[in-house]
Amino acid sequence: MTLQQQIFDYIDKISNEITDIRRHLHMHPELSHQEVETPDFIAKYLEGLNIPVRRGVGGRGVVGRIEGGKPGKTIAFRADFDALPIQDAKDVAYKSTVPGVMHACGHDGHTAALLGFAKVMNEVKDELPGTIVLIHQFGEELSPGGARAMIEDGCLEGVDEIYGAHLQSQMEVGHVYGRDGYLQAAEDTVKITVNGSGTHGAEPHTGTDPILAASHIMVALQSIVSRNADPLKELVVSIGKFHAGDADNVIPEKAVMEGTIRVFDENLRSLAGQRIKDLAAGVGKGLGCTVDVEIGKGYDSLWNHPEQMELVRRAVGNSFGDGVYQDIAPIMPVEDFSYYLQQVPGAFFFVGAKPVGVENPFPHHHEKFDFHEPAMAMTAKVFAAAYLESQN
Repeated sequence: MTLQQQIFDYIDKISNEITDIRRHLHMHPELSHQEVETPDFIAKYLEGLNIPVRRGVGGRGVVGRIEGGKPGKTIAFRADFDALPIQDAKDVAYKSTVPGVMHACGHDGHTAALLGFAKVMNEVKDELPGTIVLIHQFGEELSPGGARAMIEDGCLEGVDEIYGAHLQSQMEVGHVYGRDGYLQAAEDTVKITVNGSGTHGAEPHTGTDPILAASHIMVALQSIVSRNADPLKELVVSIGKFHAGDADNVIPEKAVMEGTIRVFDENLRSLAGQRIKDLAAGVGKGLGCTVDVEIGKGYDSLWNHPEQMELVRRAVGNSFGDGVYQDIAPIMPVEDFSYYLQQVPGAFFFVGAKPVGVENPFPHHHEKFDFHEPAMAMTAKVFAAAYLESQN
């Protein structure tokens, strides 16, 4: 029996334990940057395996380290463990016990998969070349995230490559998905405050209407995508909040819009931010208003290193067969795994976790979100296959 088959068999053997870990975490979620019990649970689990652990990395992170018995590369694997401010509406035995907080994105599954992977690889460490670094990250869902703080605190020290996975409830079970280069977008926030002069709604000529100006600005913003951006490069500019006034017969003093920019290319990212400022100021001035624009920089775009992404393709193909790995188009949701990839070569990929027999599963960040739990064992196996492939 090969070492990889031995590892895969052991993962299958502890699959129920992986599920139990996930369900425990699901029942006890903690919000981003407020995690206390979750990192303690993770650290104690690893310490129970006699894996050396650093607690409080970057604030709330946990880093474990498994030293193989043979020389080789140092490879890191990352899982995030924060939850979301959403009320769990599922009717399941492992429903969240914390009002208004739930794991609605699969981070509990990522954590369980990495802990299961750690247990199995630690069991065969004497036969392993190289070193495994286990990065358990806090705060991914809420900027500034946890990745940068953990990097600054040395979680990548000595690391040659890094890999990460995200369970996807709307992707088919039994498949792994990824791509070279840009996989996930960068995100910036936009806040536009239009300042006018309030007056009675029956006498608009005696004031300056910020709602009118804001409405024209919102329409003008669409020209950034259609007329300023290269049509072969992805860009989204969306306004999701628009608030002005409190009475139907009063023109208010100001109108406030908030939205998001999603983009991959850094030059286009800068252009979009500047065009928003220019358009908002110009349109506002033309309609007698002053405008304040705030662009808040969010996560950078996630760029997979082609050599490491090819390693994942090869590992998946050799381990699970042709057709299991599939290339996909880039997506607009963001992920702070991007910062690890700015420091060391690596790759981030998706593992299909669509609930079996469900035609239209609930999306991520939905109050009834759930996923196919055996996909966690698949994630652990892909990590193991990638690790062994990286040592060749």
